Amino acid sequence: MKPAFEVADIIERFGDGYLQIYNPNGYVRKTLNALRHCRTAVMGYHEDVCTDCGYIRYSYNSCRNRHCPKCQNTNRERWIEQRREDLLPVTYFHVVFTLPHELNGLCLRYPNAMFDMLFASGWQTIKTLGYDFNLLGAEMGMVALLHSWGQTLVLHPHLHCIVPGGGIDYKNHWKKAKSKGKYLFPRDMIKDVYKGVFFKKFRRFLKKENIRLEYDAWKAISQKKWVVYAKPPFLGPEQVIEYLGRYSHKTAISNHRLLMVTDKKVIFSYKDYNRGAKTFTTELDGEVFLQRFALHILPKGFSKIRHFGILSATARPRLRELQKSMGLDIQNIRQKKDWKQICRQHLHFDPDKCPVCKTGRMITFSVVPPQRAPPFGKLPSTLWQR
Repeated sequence: MKPAFEVADIIERFGDGYLQIYNPNGYVRKTLNALRHCRTAVMGYHEDVCTDCGYIRYSYNSCRNRHCPKCQNTNRERWIEQRREDLLPVTYFHVVFTLPHELNGLCLRYPNAMFDMLFASGWQTIKTLGYDFNLLGAEMGMVALLHSWGQTLVLHPHLHCIVPGGGIDYKNHWKKAKSKGKYLFPRDMIKDVYKGVFFKKFRRFLKKENIRLEYDAWKAISQKKWVVYAKPPFLGPEQVIEYLGRYSHKTAISNHRLLMVTDKKVIFSYKDYNRGAKTFTTELDGEVFLQRFALHILPKGFSKIRHFGILSATARPRLRELQKSMGLDIQNIRQKKDWKQICRQHLHFDPDKCPVCKTGRMITFSVVPPQRAPPFGKLPSTLWQR
């Protein structure tokens, strides 16, 4: 069901005011411009005709931007299909690493460095504990997904990590975690190691960038209890796939959460996990909504999904050998599928089937290329070109 309101509508209505108040950089402008014109004539389109009834359909192109709520379905399903090939018949655990909100200012100013530290610290924590013979004594793996938002679009950087409950020992055999599937490692131990690893990297970063934190700020960060969620294990590989489907290609807010857009306000729903995950509504000025949304536009080229250890791309041959030893039959060569194949196999939708007569096939007979999108907003072109 098509949502009543979209992020593109909000950009169209409040975009000029947002630019004048917050003056974002050129990359943010370009991203919002892509979302604004997604699936419109500006992006180009093609005309299809049915081979049986002659029905003509105009199909507008997508912007394909990873921050667009409308452009993630096929990318998500393709990625999930690839992850299904990497699954092992073992217990999987869900670990969430967070950063204290006192670091939000540095995350906004140095997003690449801060988020890289978050990834590296999370993986080093799992890897270090995995190599401890008192806990496991094996090489582990991890898939980590970065989310930078909270339910109300405030900045809240955290990693959702999927970790197999075990690893490969020095004999290249699978070794299960010693918790008998109840937990990965003791939660307090994960917290302490994670905080220590991050602070070591954080001090080097401050020294490199010649940043000096005030005593009160340093004290607040160092003495605060850092939050690590060590959630119960997944019930099985299929639950892992379901989880990845919900989290892998999420955007800061989905169009279905937008309840109302007025001349001045945006009203949307959110879940408050401090109050039993109940759903509430909140409203923001349109320009403030876009400012919060723009906080979660990642730096250009930044990878928000990363694979480590035995689940990394370089370790795939070893993973295939391990899967074979566990009785799994996995193809070594991945088949590249186009978006139409993904739609048919996973979204239960055939884009070539005529929506009117249901029997004919849609054939493209005319293609209109994308137009040059006008600069976003009415500010001087020098600002747009920065």
